[in-house]
Amino acid sequence: MKRILVLGGEGKTGRPVAERLRARGYDVRIGSRSAVIPFDWRDASGWSAALAGVDAVYIAYQPDLAVPGSDDDIRLVSRLAAEAGVQRLVLLSGRGEDAAEISEEAMKEAGIAWTVLRGSWFFQNFSEGLFAEPILAGELVLPSATVREPFVDTADIADMAISVLTEEGHAGKTYELTGPRLMTFSQAVAEFAAAGECAVTYTPVTIDAYADMLREAQMPEDVIWLVSYLFGSVLDGRNERLSKDIHRVLGREPRDFADFARDVAATGFWRT
Repeated sequence: MKRILVLGGEGKTGRPVAERLRARGYDVRIGSRSAVIPFDWRDASGWSAALAGVDAVYIAYQPDLAVPGSDDDIRLVSRLAAEAGVQRLVLLSGRGEDAAEISEEAMKEAGIAWTVLRGSWFFQNFSEGLFAEPILAGELVLPSATVREPFVDTADIADMAISVLTEEGHAGKTYELTGPRLMTFSQAVAEFAAAGECAVTYTPVTIDAYADMLREAQMPEDVIWLVSYLFGSVLDGRNERLSKDIHRVLGREPRDFADFARDVAATGFWRT
């Protein structure tokens, strides 16, 4: 692989994928609306230009493969990739998301060598994005109480993506990416806060109450729908098991949440 297109190259997983590929000497093209060759999931007119001259593509779909119509987008971008001569596709999917599996199948229709990475909830959700602001405010309210999740670091996802993008032996495989422990959201918040020597309250609520809370905060309805789907359908215990795929591919254990929490605290996150 000489030139690799990273779709979502400025996102939680795309950014470390792009940075690490460049550090290894690969020619990386960023796929984003602000890139030199723009790529916008809402405007397919520019997709062919972004794919021209590319050998492999890392696909991180925005906002999530659970969103209706995502399979049509994945099917089209995969077909255009085949027409452009792309040799390899790597799709970041959602572990336990039935809707995401439809997009996985749509990608496979293009006839290109493919690999699927099914990620669990990210460690980084606690330090950036939707959870960070309420955590810093001292209380995180979520519709989850007792279900345990195998949270995973985006750095591990990035290392997996780089391996399957640049090495042989991964075509036609689906890998499930998890951290080394199962934790409830409450346990994760407590451990994250303890690393920063701060107190954060975790308050579980119903899905409907959480949706109402997001509406009061004037969150877009599509975001409310997505979060309600993820907590209401996916967070039902189906992912309460660990996978060894990171160890099998990388030859090491995935990063532990405690190490992540300590490193975030060292950045001055809690002083903000």
